[in-house]
Amino acid sequence: MGKSFLLSSIGTCLAIQGKKVVLLDADFGGANLHTFLGVSRPSISLTDFFDDKLPLSQLIVEGGIDNMGLLTGAIRSLAPDGIKYAQKLKFFRHIEELDTEYVLIDLGGGTHFNILDTFLLADKMIMVIVPEIISIENMYHFLKNVFYRKLVNSLSAYGLKDVVWKAWKNRAKNNIINLKELVEYLKGLSKRIEDIINMELSNFTVYVILNQIKSHQEVKIGNYVTSVCMKYFDLNAQYIGYVEYDSFISRCINERQPYMQANSASNCANEIKKLTENLLKGRQISIKN
Repeated sequence: MGKSFLLSSIGTCLAIQGKKVVLLDADFGGANLHTFLGVSRPSISLTDFFDDKLPLSQLIVEGGIDNMGLLTGAIRSLAPDGIKYAQKLKFFRHIEELDTEYVLIDLGGGTHFNILDTFLLADKMIMVIVPEIISIENMYHFLKNVFYRKLVNSLSAYGLKDVVWKAWKNRAKNNIINLKELVEYLKGLSKRIEDIINMELSNFTVYVILNQIKSHQEVKIGNYVTSVCMKYFDLNAQYIGYVEYDSFISRCINERQPYMQANSASNCANEIKKLTENLLKGRQISIKN
């Protein structure tokens, strides 16, 4: 919740620092990133890439401030499951070839494998949650699917596609309760699989942002979330920052004003600046009880 706002704000921070940024709205069917930037909906979109085969670089429009470009989502109907495998590979290749320092991708909801693969494409995978049980449960559900997809993709690249699927299908027989135990089971099958998993997961890090917090107690939830990620997934999760609730954000969105420019001195804006720096430096925050 609030991921589009945060992504646009992080992009604004980078652009203000003079870094070249492209924001890519990959929320197919619900693209609205342009609204957070205070710009009109572009007449060109990812639909022109998938349907009319235009290069992604030709679809970038101005994002409202210097150094920032915007690639908006599909205008005409296009769902994640409507993208074919070859189209996805071409899409990823064009993203990697964009002439920019940073590409920030805003994904839609759900766990379709096209969404998971796009999430896994990132050098830095960011999860945005709010201090509510539904949001945290959704994060675990998404992360579980991402992690499983990463395992499947990693072993498939070495001709071991069915190993993960069979192990998980027979998890009761194999005494596997969670994904951490699945990884341990797979590593125990052979030294080769152990080496592949260790190599492929060595850089698997998720960066957690806690949004819309209203008290110091809620700030601590970020620590809890990263601890659980380690316990049940055995993955590295870093708590890079939090953003307090600010009613002025909704007002800015409704008036199509970029928040970071309209209220740059607020606590919320300063918190976004800090977490952006933490993200760049791979630095997490420490919250004391």
